[in-house]
Amino acid sequence: MLRRLALAAGALSLLALTGCSATVALEPAQDANNPLCAEVTVRLPDAVAGQDRRWTDAQATGAYGDPASVFVSCGVTVPGPTSELQCITLEGIDWLVDESQAPLMRMTTYGRDPAVQVFVDTEVVSANDALANAGIVSGIRMIPATSACTTPDELPE
Repeated sequence: MLRRLALAAGALSLLALTGCSATVALEPAQDANNPLCAEVTVRLPDAVAGQDRRWTDAQATGAYGDPASVFVSCGVTVPGPTSELQCITLEGIDWLVDESQAPLMRMTTYGRDPAVQVFVDTEVVSANDALANAGIVSGIRMIPATSACTTPDELPE
C-alpha cells in the first residue's frame, strides 16, 4: 500500500512539473546531427532574457518562453556572403540579421559551419539579450569561425 502511494505521488509530481508547458514542436535543421551542434545544444542555458527553456522534439534545437519567443536551431544552411542582410558582430560572433518578418527577427551565424539560427519575437525579448546570452555564446564559440563580416554593424536596441 505504501509503495502504491509513493508511486502515485511520484506520478503526480511528474505531471505537475511537465503539465505546465507542452513540448515545442520543431523541425530539425538539415545538418542537426553535426557533432558541433551537440556542443552548442549542451551549452544552451536554462533561461534566455527571463524566458525559461522548454522541451523541444527536434535535435539540436532550443525554445524559450511560454508561448515560445526565442528559438535556437543548429545545423541550418550555412549562408554565403550577402549584401541584402545586415551583418552585425556581437560577443565576437558575426550574425546576418533578417528583419523581414518584424517584429520577428531571424539571426543566422555567419562564417561558421554548421550555422546556428536564433529566431526572436522582439515584442517579448530583446534580440541583443538573446544573442549575448552566455550559454548561447559559449556554444556557438565551439564552432570555429572561418570567415567574418567585412563591415559589421551594431544590432539596434
